[in-house]
Amino acid sequence: MIENVKINPYQFLVLVIFFTIGTGILIVPSVLAAEVKQDAWIAAIIGTGIGLLVIWLFTTIAQWFPHLTYIQLNEKIFGKWIGKAVSVLFVSMAALYTSSLLYYSATFITTNMLPTTPMVALNILMMGIVVMAVRLGLETIARSAEIFIVVFFVLFLILVVCISSHIKFENLEPFFVEGTITLVQSSIYFVASSFVNAIVLLMIFPALMNEMKQARKSFFIGNVIGGIMIIILSFLSVSVLGAEDTAREIYPGYELAKRINIGDFIQRIEGLMGFLWFIALYFKTVLYFYATVLGIAQILHLKDYRPLTLPLGMIAVIVSLVLYPNVVYQKEIQQSTEIYFSLFIGLFLPLLLVIVYAFRKNKLKKSPEPESP
Repeated sequence: MIENVKINPYQFLVLVIFFTIGTGILIVPSVLAAEVKQDAWIAAIIGTGIGLLVIWLFTTIAQWFPHLTYIQLNEKIFGKWIGKAVSVLFVSMAALYTSSLLYYSATFITTNMLPTTPMVALNILMMGIVVMAVRLGLETIARSAEIFIVVFFVLFLILVVCISSHIKFENLEPFFVEGTITLVQSSIYFVASSFVNAIVLLMIFPALMNEMKQARKSFFIGNVIGGIMIIILSFLSVSVLGAEDTAREIYPGYELAKRINIGDFIQRIEGLMGFLWFIALYFKTVLYFYATVLGIAQILHLKDYRPLTLPLGMIAVIVSLVLYPNVVYQKEIQQSTEIYFSLFIGLFLPLLLVIVYAFRKNKLKKSPEPESP
């Protein structure tokens, strides 16, 4: 028994929202605008629709054996050795993206707030609170997310209200310049980073949920809410900054907050946007790291995952420092190699799981299930 606690559907809903928003709240508008210019917000809508189909696939897979995590599901359906190999790839993705998010957070701070602060110090601080959260367990993570979601929505509402007076609808015209096919292709990064990568949540859903049916609804609703927030940010970025400036900025959401000026009194509140992003980024990093340590513990059949948190946290910090040589390289990699890696782990392998399950369904239903998490 690795994790005895159960979380409720609302707590899972909050975690899904944070995971879906994650890095997207600052980065996705720029990526979409670079591809489809003023139609970035339309691409975000299409991406959300495609993403919900991916979530439907994940929830369908999870329902086959609701008492098993994704790691245990792989071993049951693929068999012991092939299942372990697939699980190692899955854990590798979660571990890699944990380090990647550490790099994002440190780069954002050194670029916009503390340019002389060493990245290693920022990465250690961030990883320290991530390790602390994972060691305290899923229930603690979920309860803290319940508190921060209120703060998150209040700050987001303040941002939207304050920037709405700067909207220029002419920046959105003309519509559908690049065509439907290009819009769909440009949305793939958003789908991969926010929806396909949500396969790590199958380490929680439904094995660690206390209400299966309601939790499935929470999975969908959380992704819809997160998708809508990305759509709103994309719309505001393009309508306020313009398509060219949005594509040029690394963090257009942060630049949005700089434009706020109400009566020459309320202005330069970009710290709000930074705090918004850090809340979402923190919980997404925690979920990746939780999937990493719990996954390794289940692959190795350990009784407790907590002894793994500190050494793996140290490795994550080291990897984050050598992962990308600079921001330009990081942006190119995340829009090319990382997309294919995510699609392979989070879409191709689950589809392969479906095919194998279809052939082995009757035999699998009769075999005993592994020990639940």
